Amino acid sequence: MPAFGLDPEQLRWRAELRALAAERLRPLVAGAPPGRINRPLVAALGELGLLRRLFPAEGPVRALDLCLLRESLAMECTEAETALALQGLGAYPVVLSGTPEQRDRWLPGVRAGRAVTAFALSEEAAGSDAAALTLRAEPDGSGGWRLTGEKCWISNAPEADVCTVFARTTDGAGARGVTAFLVPADRPGLGGEPLEMLSPHPIGRYTFDAVPVTRADVIGPVDGGFRVAMRTLNLLRPSVGAFAVGMAQAALDAALAHAGERTAFGGPLKDLQAVSHQLAEMATRTEAARLLVYAAAAACDADAPDVAKRSAMAKLLATETAGYVVDAAVQIHGARALRRGHLLEHLYREVRAPRIYEGATEVQRTIIAKELYREEPHR
Repeated sequence: MPAFGLDPEQLRWRAELRALAAERLRPLVAGAPPGRINRPLVAALGELGLLRRLFPAEGPVRALDLCLLRESLAMECTEAETALALQGLGAYPVVLSGTPEQRDRWLPGVRAGRAVTAFALSEEAAGSDAAALTLRAEPDGSGGWRLTGEKCWISNAPEADVCTVFARTTDGAGARGVTAFLVPADRPGLGGEPLEMLSPHPIGRYTFDAVPVTRADVIGPVDGGFRVAMRTLNLLRPSVGAFAVGMAQAALDAALAHAGERTAFGGPLKDLQAVSHQLAEMATRTEAARLLVYAAAAACDADAPDVAKRSAMAKLLATETAGYVVDAAVQIHGARALRRGHLLEHLYREVRAPRIYEGATEVQRTIIAKELYREEPHR
């Protein structure tokens, strides 16, 4: 379906991505254990060149390209979309703020799908208020630190090969006392466990028992880790909306097909006004969310001054819209959509988390409100 602002090459690429996801990636999901890293799937993302598109040799990915990647994959295979997105989340701190040595060591393996990454910011008592984190980095007396504490709700934990970890290096300094560290999986004292969640992608807990890190492991400046995290999240935030739009479109397509084929009360469901009006509302909200996501991505690529507001609006509207559309599609399908293994049963579990992670809906509204008053004085 053509969308305003996309040129013919972008539309062709989006169609190719959908075909790749359906034909080459979706089969790798069948039978894979839920809640664990699917390494054959990550390897396929590398072999097909999708991770190279996520990590271009010339620098950070364009936000609009990232949105097209995530939206297109999500329409056909949410597991592939999530695996790709998590590679970006874990490795972009190195892309944006890492040293040449850190990039040379880790990015080739990440691009090839051989090395799996994680991004460890959240804790039990520090989710939306990420500056309140308590994982401690205590000086070891030789120029390094020892990490002690826990991280929770971390995607790809505890199985990732390398993790970007945010720890407190200065007490009482809030966001200004956090440092980012690159921690390989084989460091002594690093442990963890997987967590069984509503959504099927891998999420777990990390435990740090005096895990050693050195100056060479620091990403960005000491006590500058919060900015490292925010640079990564600001780049990825519009594309969370793209993931949501992809799920909404998949649910809408399923509802359109079902309503056109299913007969009730003497005719197809689509001829019932209650159903047809519901489909019209689902389609309108999905397209509105898509356009807002594309606009936010374009603003990000242009380094526009209102990127923070646009990105927050895009994530807010797209994730809330996807929840509405998937729920409405389930209602149109009836009980069959709740059967384990049905596309909509899968989407129903997948669609809830994006309203929380990378800034909950309430956080996005707070950002938007602050930006409205930052832009110009109001009487």
